[in-house]
Parts: sequence; C-alpha cells; structure tokens
Amino acid sequence: MTKLRSLLAASVAAVISCAALPTIASAEVNVLGWPGGSEETALRSAVEAYNALPGTAADDKVSLLFFNRDGFYDKLQADMAAGSDAFDINVIATYSIGRYAPYMEPVDLGADAEKVFGKTILETMQYDGKQYGVPTDLSLHFMYYRKDLIDALMTDDAAKATYEQIAQKYLGKSLEPKDPDKWSWEDWAATALYFTKSVNPDSPVKYGTVLQMKNLLFNMMVFQSLPRAYGGNWTDESGQVVVVDSPAYRKGLELYKKLYDAGATPKDSLSYEYPETNAAWVSGQVATALQWNAAASELMSPEKDPAVAADTAVVAPPSGPDGRKDHIHGLGLGLNKNSKHKEGAVKFLKWLASEDAALTYAKAGGSPGLSPEVVQKIAADRPDLVKLGQFAGSYGYVMRGATSANALSVYEAQAKEFTAYWAGQKSLDDALAATKKAMTDLLK
Repeated sequence: MTKLRSLLAASVAAVISCAALPTIASAEVNVLGWPGGSEETALRSAVEAYNALPGTAADDKVSLLFFNRDGFYDKLQADMAAGSDAFDINVIATYSIGRYAPYMEPVDLGADAEKVFGKTILETMQYDGKQYGVPTDLSLHFMYYRKDLIDALMTDDAAKATYEQIAQKYLGKSLEPKDPDKWSWEDWAATALYFTKSVNPDSPVKYGTVLQMKNLLFNMMVFQSLPRAYGGNWTDESGQVVVVDSPAYRKGLELYKKLYDAGATPKDSLSYEYPETNAAWVSGQVATALQWNAAASELMSPEKDPAVAADTAVVAPPSGPDGRKDHIHGLGLGLNKNSKHKEGAVKFLKWLASEDAALTYAKAGGSPGLSPEVVQKIAADRPDLVKLGQFAGSYGYVMRGATSANALSVYEAQAKEFTAYWAGQKSLDDALAATKKAMTDLLK
C-alpha cells in the first residue's frame, strides 16, 4: 500500500517538465511497468518465464521499460495523449482506469481468467463494463486485533459485565463480547470503547483502536467499508450521487467521531495514516486497527514487532446490514491503443492471466488476488495471499464511480470534508452538503 500511496502522491502533485518518450524501434512487445519494489521483481520474473516458453516467437518476446516514480502517472498520461507507441502495454490502477481508458483498448483475457482470479478481482481492472487489464497486485484491509486481550475478555465474567455497561452507555445497546470474526461494526466499536483507558480505567491498553483520520484520500478507502456495509455507495444505478444525507455515511461518520471524542483513538489521529497506525500498534497500547493488508508483514513479524506480533491476528472488516465489505483496488497491466504490436501484446496479457503466470508472479513476491483453488497451490510459500484472496472474493467491492477519470479527486473531496467534521470544524450536515456538491461536479 505504501508503494501505491507514493505513486499517487507523485501523480497528483508533481510538476511535469519531461518530454514524451521517444518511439522505440523494436519487434518486441514493450511493457511499461511500475518501477521498484516487489511489483518490478515479480514482473521481471514473469517476463523471463514467458520469454523462455517454447511457444513464444522471437517477435513476441517481451522487454521491460520503466520511468522514474516521480510524476509517473502524469508522465504516462502525457505520453499516451501524445499517441506514443514507445510501449505496447502499460501499468494501470483501479482508481486511474477512467483517466487512461481513452488511450487504451479493452482486452479479452479468456474464460479461464475468472477461474484464476475470481470475478471480483477481475472487476478491479474494469471500466464501463469492459476489461482493461490483468490484475497483478491487490490491496485491501484487514481488521487487526490482539487475540490475547480478546481471549481474556471472553473468559472473564466481570469484564463482560463492564463491556455490556459501556456498550449501553455509548451505543445505546447492551452488547456482549464476541469472536472478532463475528463482529458487527457496533461490536467493534463496543470493543474499542471497552479497551480505552479513558472509558474503562481497568483496560490493559490505552486505546481500543487507532483511526486513520488525516485529510488524505487513502484514508477514505480505509473508512468507506463501514458505510458500504450499511448500503452506502457513491452513486446509484443511474449515476446520481447518493453519499449526501445517506444513513449509511451518517452512521459511519458519526461512529468514527464517537470513538474519537471518547478517546478510543489517539487525539492526534487527525494526522494519522498508514505509518502512524503501524507505529501505534507496535507500541503495544492498541487493541484493534483497521489497516491495509500490506502491514501484516510488519505487524505479524516477530522480528519486526517482537512485543505483540505473536498476539496479533486478522479477520475481514466487520459486518453491517449489507454484510461484510472490504475495499479493494489493484495494479494491473493493459493495452496501449497506439501499440504497434497488439497481437503480441494481447498474447502476453492472456498468458499473464493464466494460472501458471499468476503463480510465477506470486512466487516472485507479487501480491495477486487469486481464487481459492489457485491460491492453495502457493499457500505454503505465501500464506498471506490465502486471506487476501478469501476476503477479496467474499467481501471485496469497488464503489460505483471509483474507476472514473476523477476518482482520485472524489476521494480528496471526501477526505477534506470528513476530516473537517471529525475535527469539529464543520457540522455533519455541512460536510455532507459540500461532499455532495463536489462529487456531483466530479462525477458528471
């Protein structure tokens, strides 16, 4: 997730002063990938495997091209808009597909692609009902919790009674402690309040949770699974913005504020995002946290987090009236409309959507969202991908409009208004009214 955040921060803020890429005279298929990290390592491994296949003709072999991370997406758009044929295949992300769709061609990945990834994962690379790419890397959220704390609560009758009293006082319901895998959002909130020192002086930790409340578009991705579980969405079937005055969004926004005001999350949470959440967790003073799956490698590692790693467990986000929902987005590769080697490019994309290619990519460190049948073949080497695939396939969603050309701007507008509400700078009505106006303009 941190890689995706860096990429988008650059794409939104960078001032572009570079020239378009020169045309590359080559019979090979040129792939513009995302530079650095596990994505580059995995892509290089996949390309090496593809080029070594007996059936890969010399003219169809793949070569890789990377630009600097700074301003990556702005440079990509400039080159595509200029009609560059320097690359045949280019990297895309769920939230940027609408931005690049005018310069790309949809691609048919074949019937077996759904067997490899599942319908929900394939949808992360779709726009206007068309498939624009192969999903290569997936991000979603885990609910992290301290199993030692939950186990102690579940076996202590006096603690259970205190929990019920706190739930009644703050939520108006006499809730009982539950297994985290059965939590509703209100169960989670009650648990967070119980493990908050300012609410329950007997709590073994200071905070019941840690909320990412900074005015930052990525924090909206973390937050929105709460209103989504209550039926919230960006638009209705006709494309009309439905976030404003939505009971679902009101529920989510008010629940976050209730926890913040009660001290269930640190007071400086209004400046928190991904790294601050990890730092709070490793301090050993937090009982729950809704956080990106990428954090698991740190928070569940005895080497990186010796204090609480052994007691850290994960489940999917809690449920609401519409069930459990987990925001997903991904990186992928799609076809440049100006490609001079489309036939070869499509061959590579179809191969990349095959089971053999997906497993090769995963073994090299990539994070593809795989179907339950396929992920079991790599479970021993990549146990993290098992939950990634399970949660994405069962609970994953993409908001209507979240692949549009202005999707990032929508997230930014929400972050500005919602953080202002949580900080007490705006009323809920005013924040939602401003959000509706901004979203209506952006999603026309």
